[in-house]
Amino acid sequence: MQSSPPSSSSVPETEAVPPREAVASAGDNDSAVDRVDLPEEKQLLPGAEPQDPGFPTADSQEPGLPAAVSRKDDAEKAAAAAAASEPKPEKSSNGGAAAGDAKIKCDENGVDEGFPYARPSVCELYGDVRVSPKEKTMYLVNPSGAGGFDENGEKRLRPYARKDDFLLPGVVEVTVKSVPSAAAAPKCTKQYAVPTVVFSIAGYTDNFFHDMTDAMIPLFLTTAHLKGEVQLLITNYKPWWVQKYTPLLRKLSNYDVINFDEDAGVHCFTQGYLGLYRDRDLIISPHPTRNPRNYTMVDYNRFLRGALELRRDRPSVLGEEPGMRPRMLIISRAGTRKLLNLEAVAAAAAELGFNVTVAEAGADVPAFAALVNSADVLLAVHGAGLTNQIFLPADAVVLQIVPWGNMDWMATNFYGQPARDMQLRYVEYYVGEEETSLKNKYPRDHMVFKDPKALHAQGWQTLAATIMKQDVEVNLTRFRPFLLQALDRLQQ
Repeated sequence: MQSSPPSSSSVPETEAVPPREAVASAGDNDSAVDRVDLPEEKQLLPGAEPQDPGFPTADSQEPGLPAAVSRKDDAEKAAAAAAASEPKPEKSSNGGAAAGDAKIKCDENGVDEGFPYARPSVCELYGDVRVSPKEKTMYLVNPSGAGGFDENGEKRLRPYARKDDFLLPGVVEVTVKSVPSAAAAPKCTKQYAVPTVVFSIAGYTDNFFHDMTDAMIPLFLTTAHLKGEVQLLITNYKPWWVQKYTPLLRKLSNYDVINFDEDAGVHCFTQGYLGLYRDRDLIISPHPTRNPRNYTMVDYNRFLRGALELRRDRPSVLGEEPGMRPRMLIISRAGTRKLLNLEAVAAAAAELGFNVTVAEAGADVPAFAALVNSADVLLAVHGAGLTNQIFLPADAVVLQIVPWGNMDWMATNFYGQPARDMQLRYVEYYVGEEETSLKNKYPRDHMVFKDPKALHAQGWQTLAATIMKQDVEVNLTRFRPFLLQALDRLQQ
């Protein structure tokens, strides 16, 4: 059984970029349905800038950090062990690797018509590679001068995994400079037997959807094959962000990340990446250059379960235990797109046999990931909270409530298709005119009802000010069959 989108639904002519929305919370209630209160996302301190928020420093205690991802006591010993097992690179007279095999290859012109921001520029460097954060430069000892550099022997790149003209000016620009000899490059202060990846966490990365789509999934796609033997250098460094995702960063790299914005050393490698490969939002597809190892979102799910010690890889089997009730997690929101009759929906689900929990996501990623992983069904209104489906066990069910206003393209491409690609079972419910709070704000002859597609065509700012600022109150008579559908999907 599948809900049909309202008559206003069609593929938008102009793709709308999702907003910087927080994974929202909800107020207290007196329902018998379980409500879980997890740590809330921290807000900016007064006067703090968006790129320098008043969050805990990297030295603060890390909440919910599993023992399995604790830091290696001595990264230098690990580096030495890795170096001992690999052929030693030939050394130049200035302390770096020999430049005879110098090579640079860049993927700079990737295009995806459906997701124009999904093909950012990435460069791979081989040979004597020297990273000078202070100069915001990666030097390549390159006697031949090959590699498509400009007349100054340079190539400039903003290493953020989202090709977004609005955001890129805020990303630290890094120069790749081709030099004819080791003597023309700065002298190494530290040498590494592992590759490096230089990337930015600027842009929208204070929102869980974008944390995954613009940073963590691209980082996985770029580095997973290195099995932890990679040194990460992060530009637009945010201590609170690094702390928040420490368990994932530690799973991808065996070494402490380096703050590219403040480091004064010269770090020397025989291989380096500038920028991150990425695919569509919450989607990883085979690609000859960007994904030659054919990683999938299922691989990413397994990575998350390992990094966060999530114990369930399959949902509960109905009837396996006497009296067992399938677990439903409803993610609440406090900003826009609230489920106004959340308690009534939770009660209806409980009457149908679900063990219901209502919760908001907070800054403690391991704790909330464990809560999601314990669920068999995840229910949420369209928004960043649905990104948490990445923590569900395979074959669990995702039930998305799609707000009014030509939202089917966004619902499907941001969460529906990703759910299917993660081997989850997907159900979607489309809100009607009588179920949206927009009916209290606009007359029925307004464009928001008569031609919402035209609002999408006007761009994200218009969309954010109209359709995205609605709450929903589902008709329980109409919605109940979709709760039953979620229950049926668990038994397939």
